[in-house]
Amino acid sequence: MKRLTSLGVLIAAGCTLFVSGGLAHAQSGEIRIAHVYSKTGPLEAYGKQTQTGLMLGLDYATNGTMVVAGKKLVVIEKDDQGKPDVGKSQLAAAYADDKADIAVGPTSSGVALAMLPVAEEYKKILLVEPAVADSITGEKWNRYIFRTGRNSSQDAIANAVALDKEGTVIATLAQDYAFGRDGVKAFKGALHKARVVHEEYLPPATTDFTAGAQRLFDSLKDLPGRKVIFIIWAGAGNPFKIADLDPKRYGIEIATGGNILEAMRAYRNFPGMEGATYYYFGIPKNPANTWLVSEHYKRFHTPPDFFTAGGMAAGIALVEALKKTNGDARSEPLIAALEGLSFESPKGRMTFRKEDHQAMQSMYHFRIKVDPAFEWGVPELVHEITPDEMTVPIQNKR
Repeated sequence: MKRLTSLGVLIAAGCTLFVSGGLAHAQSGEIRIAHVYSKTGPLEAYGKQTQTGLMLGLDYATNGTMVVAGKKLVVIEKDDQGKPDVGKSQLAAAYADDKADIAVGPTSSGVALAMLPVAEEYKKILLVEPAVADSITGEKWNRYIFRTGRNSSQDAIANAVALDKEGTVIATLAQDYAFGRDGVKAFKGALHKARVVHEEYLPPATTDFTAGAQRLFDSLKDLPGRKVIFIIWAGAGNPFKIADLDPKRYGIEIATGGNILEAMRAYRNFPGMEGATYYYFGIPKNPANTWLVSEHYKRFHTPPDFFTAGGMAAGIALVEALKKTNGDARSEPLIAALEGLSFESPKGRMTFRKEDHQAMQSMYHFRIKVDPAFEWGVPELVHEITPDEMTVPIQNKR
């Protein structure tokens, strides 16, 4: 995917400012937004999509002006490299040195958990997108944290729709860090009929899945009923390589949730596979998604990807909140504006829950089909799982 380097050519000259980390303090008439994300590192592809989406969202929500209540939106980019210590220091620098009013990001759940206390220390808003671990809006949460990205429970509840059937036994394959462990915990908690018989955790950078696959097969092969390996994976490595070891000989299926288009190339090998996804450009039918798909094709000659939609949702949410405060970017007015805020995103209506600031949103139960027009397995909509259909637990302790 091409990188979005400037929207200045897309809108009136001088309306958008891009600045590096070392520029002087904010001038009057500006609202400074720091975007801390994985410009480099194992989740670089996800981070770049989020940045593209964020800029498109700000553009869309301001009707191309990049101005709210007479104030210019200034976006400051920070690279966390996918490292918690770097993300923590970059966020502190954004708040202290760059005088950022608001921050968005990061990409990695591990980085997000390191950044949460910084937002609390500086008493500044951090809008989390797309880091997914439940604990971000759960036990590690503080009142300055909002999240447009879905959390692990939303993923898990949605995927349980496809897999939670009587007589089904499941083994999970996930990365051994916050994203994977929180995801499996939430998935297990969302099951009522099926049962998890084995959890396999591998290092995030795993490339050889042979040993893990064998443990997964051994945990399922002698059990009666429908047997499924459910994969929760992000970034480098291709866990679908376990299919090369022929789990079908044991009657074992593979299932997973949505992902970026590049990763979904592997889905072509699993026609009929079911799961649930946060976003696929061909599924939602609403004005924001129509604009996103059209503009993305126009500007980049490709469809918007999984994390592009999330970035756009974050941009729209910020603009809508700033409209409510008449451009006041101080934390207390923004918290009051964001709590309970409903806004239209590429996924339809999202609403920030007051109790933990998690955005309630639809998820999509899909079934994979192979379409010669696309290089990836195409998720066909089975059912839109609306927020009203998901009982997402409130997990913070504050």
